[in-house]
Amino acid sequence: MCLLYCNITDPFHYCLLPQGYKESEIARTLKLEQGNAAHEVHCSRERSRAAQKIIEEYLMPFVEKERYQMSRRCRLHSDNDLYGDQEQHKIRVDVNEWKCGYCRKSFYEEKYLDQHFDNRHYDLLNVSHSRCLADVCGALHCDLVMDSTPRKTKCNPAAASRNQHLCESLADSCFPVKEGPSASRLHEFFLRQFCDAHTCKGGQKPFSRGHRKTRNVFYLIVSILTLMLLLLFYTFIYMHQRGMKGGTVQLKRISKSVQKKKPS
Repeated sequence: MCLLYCNITDPFHYCLLPQGYKESEIARTLKLEQGNAAHEVHCSRERSRAAQKIIEEYLMPFVEKERYQMSRRCRLHSDNDLYGDQEQHKIRVDVNEWKCGYCRKSFYEEKYLDQHFDNRHYDLLNVSHSRCLADVCGALHCDLVMDSTPRKTKCNPAAASRNQHLCESLADSCFPVKEGPSASRLHEFFLRQFCDAHTCKGGQKPFSRGHRKTRNVFYLIVSILTLMLLLLFYTFIYMHQRGMKGGTVQLKRISKSVQKKKPS
């Protein structure tokens, strides 16, 4: 076990690290002080974020459709996300600019904002009532969301069995069938959406029931620009035709006035 030796009498107190202790290891461990004891929280922010993304896209649209209120005892409830409040305080200003919602400091990439949360705002984590969403990643197929290029790996029957058991326990605790028709339908949906794919037999894919439909921002922008260009085009045609009609009327008037001035 590694110890940190800190001089707390100095207003700008410092800590001496044991020789050979890497700074990156400290960044990965959140140290929360309660009284005189230091508690370490081991929870992957990246995997927790992947789990939350899956819940929002592949589960909550169906829960909202049923108008079902998940209990806080459910591990998938938003209040049980250790990093939930910090994630909500992320502000994406631009492609290369992220801002901290607590202190308004800016960063070039999201990973640097994550490090900032770990170093400066770790005291805002409510470890007494929150759980680590990364712990349910096995049931929710987080690897499929995190890997941009999925690799073909040999299926591990023992791991698949563990994940299926965890998945079924989530279905039982989050959507107890005894709570009524909505809970019963969501229980069945959860089994089909997530649990059935935990098998080495193949055939069944995760998220088979679909996900939240989101509009493509690029498509939306292109559509708006197209409509604006069409509007400008037809406005130009209209003004051009109106100008030609006005010119024709004026030529007719000039022609008539010239005819009147001709000597008989």
